[in-house]
Amino acid sequence: MNNSLAPIKSLAASLESLLRRDPPPPDWRDDARSGLNSIVSRADSLGRFLQAYTRLTKLPPPQKEDLEVGELVQRVTDLEPRLKVKILPGPKTKIRADAAQIEQLLINLVHNAVDAALETHGNVAIGWRDIGDCVEIVVEDEGPGIMNPANLFVPFFTTKPDGSGIGLALSRQIAEAHGGSLGLANRRTGTGAEALLRLPR
Repeated sequence: MNNSLAPIKSLAASLESLLRRDPPPPDWRDDARSGLNSIVSRADSLGRFLQAYTRLTKLPPPQKEDLEVGELVQRVTDLEPRLKVKILPGPKTKIRADAAQIEQLLINLVHNAVDAALETHGNVAIGWRDIGDCVEIVVEDEGPGIMNPANLFVPFFTTKPDGSGIGLALSRQIAEAHGGSLGLANRRTGTGAEALLRLPR
């Protein structure tokens, strides 16, 4: 938060100094406009940060119900307009989960996978399988792969210009609230990354 507040304070002080100059410099209007635009930009960034922080710290307990995994996957892929996501059909199986939370988790994973795939003109696929008393949902992309795995789930860390840095952190929090887990790694074969969501049935 200080990274946004400090520049705002500095810019405000510079603008105050500019307005006190007598006579004002010829281009004072341009300088003032530029400074005010920077303050607005910083304030917007701070607002997005606070909204993201609120979402991350106020995740409600999951309201679990029976969800058919195939139908869940279909709903999520239908929401991605940028690239047709290939569905790798799995067994007809159900999980006990909060529909809104798990959908948001999968939307985050698919969105990130498509972001990566678009960089290399690759594809994205999602599938699922039964593993003992759990269901594994796998999202694979043919993007450039993971360059810095150490920071993947660090809240507010992002390499995207418009990213909030909470997508994966929130997704893992949702998975763990359901007694499951979420991992992300480079694919063993081919290029790209693989997200593995494991949830109890």
